[in-house]
Amino acid sequence: MTEIGPSASYQRADSSRPVFETTVGGVLREAAERAAGTGALVEGAPDPGLRRRWSYSDLLAASERVARALLGRFAPGERVAVWAPNSPEWLLLEFGAALAGLTLVTVNPALRAGEVAYVLGQSRAQGVVLAPTYRGADLAETLAQVRGGLPNLREVISLADWDSFAGSGSPMERLPNVRPDDDAQIQYTSGTTGFPKGAVLCHRGITNSARFCAEILQAGPGDVWVNPMPLFHTAGCVLLTLGPVQGQFTEVLPPGFDPGLVLHLIESERATMFGGVPTMLLAQLNHPDFAARDLSRVRCAFSGGATVPSALVRRVESALGAPLSIVFAQTEASPSITQTRLDDSPADRAETLGRPHPQVEVKIADPATGVTVQAGAVGEILTRGYHVMKGYFDDPAATTEAIDGAGWLHTGDLGSMDERGYCRIEGRVKEMIIRGGENIYPREIEQVLHAHPGVADVAVVGVPDDYWGEQVAAFVRSVPGQPVTQEELASYCRTQLASHKTPRHWVFVDAFPLTPSGKVQKYVLRERFTSGGTAASQ
Repeated sequence: MTEIGPSASYQRADSSRPVFETTVGGVLREAAERAAGTGALVEGAPDPGLRRRWSYSDLLAASERVARALLGRFAPGERVAVWAPNSPEWLLLEFGAALAGLTLVTVNPALRAGEVAYVLGQSRAQGVVLAPTYRGADLAETLAQVRGGLPNLREVISLADWDSFAGSGSPMERLPNVRPDDDAQIQYTSGTTGFPKGAVLCHRGITNSARFCAEILQAGPGDVWVNPMPLFHTAGCVLLTLGPVQGQFTEVLPPGFDPGLVLHLIESERATMFGGVPTMLLAQLNHPDFAARDLSRVRCAFSGGATVPSALVRRVESALGAPLSIVFAQTEASPSITQTRLDDSPADRAETLGRPHPQVEVKIADPATGVTVQAGAVGEILTRGYHVMKGYFDDPAATTEAIDGAGWLHTGDLGSMDERGYCRIEGRVKEMIIRGGENIYPREIEQVLHAHPGVADVAVVGVPDDYWGEQVAAFVRSVPGQPVTQEELASYCRTQLASHKTPRHWVFVDAFPLTPSGKVQKYVLRERFTSGGTAASQ
């Protein structure tokens, strides 16, 4: 590491807090031993009378029952997919598969026939547990259309038959010894730039990442955490599920994200914490029930998964009277890399990604040369440590591209690091705009536009230009009832940005194309523009 000097953008891993040799099933067993009667899981149904509840003792017993049912069909080491929306059964399957030594393949329930065929085929899943329907689609019928091309798939289990399935295992079935380095999950990346890849995550990685996240939030017994994130995403089934288990507090799981329901659950379940991507936070702040709900027990909020504008951080903190913690995460990093602390300054909480997690090494490198840049300079964010994925499933070429020979995971994100180790995000390496030889970072322009009172959301991309090579295009969603014009926004940008950074093209939209984790699919916006999408030039 001779290229790393004293003023370089590099943070050595903080080893003051250990990485535990834990497994997903093991942390559940420990919670059941230490906090048997503590509330572990609440089904977030709209009607409080219909909410099923599990203590940690209940959750372990139910998960072991599922593990034995799975072992009646699969051998340890095999892969079982779950293709369903959020439900307590989803989590029982997560813990049951972990206890049975199976690898869980998480599948977005919104996928169509060709997409699910790709995931199940690429992962070579031997089984799939699916919901009967999702948003009007018959998932069993969809699967039947493509099953002929899935030679490895031998078991299809419907959640409609859950009770029969869960009771099918032998009480005498011995659960295997699962090791911390065993494969726990294959999580398919969001695919903002193309076909998804299956990140193989081990038990040690996801359990410790979730534990450190909860510890940074100072979470523990007595806390109640509302989890509206999709469980097929690492935020939902790792951070917001395995964090509560290791902190021995309660997770409230709504069936999906509905801002009114989440606010109702925060109030009625006396929640102390809740999380969500920025679009979720905005939907809750703008919901007509927000002011009427008693949210006084909330002591912190949590966000990540997409860029969190500083103006949104300040708005959330002002509305709640509580700090918002941002986690910078990536599926391939199990997923946490950096996080803002509750006692960070308001400016650091709003304007940075915080400092690296314990036991996590981070540096900023020049994307072209790989050399670590000086503090404050922009480069690619690289990370190394226990949390880095084992690789992409059955894709050694992509694995080698993502993880270099020294063990550094190349995140593909552009960022900077100050002398204290606090990081900032500037966008994606592939999203950097090169206009006439000048490097332009979309994140800087987006931050400026987010602060405009008439802008609800914005995404900045580079688009082809015959003279400059690339030009800056801004896609803007206006605040309802507060229309803004391109002239107004361009003039606003010129007062705060160099002229070459001011968007040349403006596109006003009603909504953005999003990945399931809430990230804007900028390549879709770029494709729409280049294929003749409506734009105004300034």
